[in-house]
Amino acid sequence: MSAETVEYLLDGKEVDAITAVAERVRVLGEDPADPGFFDRCWHIREELPVGLRRFLEDFRRTEPAGMCLVHGFPVDDEAVGPTPGHWSAPGQSAAASDAEIYLALCGMVLGEPFAWSTLQAGRMVQNIVPIPGDEMHQSGHGSQSLLEFHTEDGFHPLRCDYLLLFGLRNHDAVPTTVASVRDLELSQDQAGLLSRPRFHILPDDEHLRQLEASQPGHPALALMREMRRSPEAVSVLIGEPSRPYLRLDRPFMTCVDGDQAAENALDALVAELEAKQQDVVVGQGSLLIVDNYLAVHGRKPFTPRYDGTDRWLKKLTVSRNLRRSIGNRATASPRVIF
Repeated sequence: MSAETVEYLLDGKEVDAITAVAERVRVLGEDPADPGFFDRCWHIREELPVGLRRFLEDFRRTEPAGMCLVHGFPVDDEAVGPTPGHWSAPGQSAAASDAEIYLALCGMVLGEPFAWSTLQAGRMVQNIVPIPGDEMHQSGHGSQSLLEFHTEDGFHPLRCDYLLLFGLRNHDAVPTTVASVRDLELSQDQAGLLSRPRFHILPDDEHLRQLEASQPGHPALALMREMRRSPEAVSVLIGEPSRPYLRLDRPFMTCVDGDQAAENALDALVAELEAKQQDVVVGQGSLLIVDNYLAVHGRKPFTPRYDGTDRWLKKLTVSRNLRRSIGNRATASPRVIF
């Protein structure tokens, strides 16, 4: 790991406390898949161990790195049950539900969890599993192709501030790849070009194909199609030139008016990201948090078995400010947007 990576290891007392909190949530009959959970149970995040809360709060407040890791959450491989064959598989074990509670409470320390109506039917906590037929897709459900570096939902102005990935199973140590904008070495001319609105980032396929298959008349699908037809010109580097933020999704990007200089700068950026990338294995009971403005992420290829033992992560997206999504609400809850 680079010097920028920050990590936290839960001790035995903290694990006991976290287990007790999950039990209390279960007794209340609450489910983090429900958007209302995050309002009804907001106060319960305060029952997480103080050390863990401070670690997460410091990561949000001080922006020390493009990612952080928390290790030691209690996850039993047998108890969580088989890796589902599809994100929509019905039912799950109590142990897998507990993991969603851990993830949800950590997410509430960082900000406001939310979901997209276009992804996994708007479910707040989502399953990242290999799906038969999706092996070569540029999505979390692909496997045999390289998932290229991208900002999570980089095409959208309401993209998350933090992406959380919680490991339920990763027997094959499949690495998530992460690279931080702070590690890049670009020329002044390259940085200048990347800071201009000379790029289009189109909605990725996953935001269209799930609704096309299940709800072809959904208004969010019409919006995504319009964003593909008439994308806004945006910059790749954002903010202060000395400490910029980053916005990227190379497989779904084009340059305005075929700008060759911008294309060359974009290629140089991607080459730098690949040179500075880190492999991060999100193992069982570990939580990876990616700062979605400082870092891009991807995944190395792997061969799925589809036998119930494949890599299985839980995913949650978090915003620092839900007010930004006014006018983009897909349901009565402000936490499901399009």
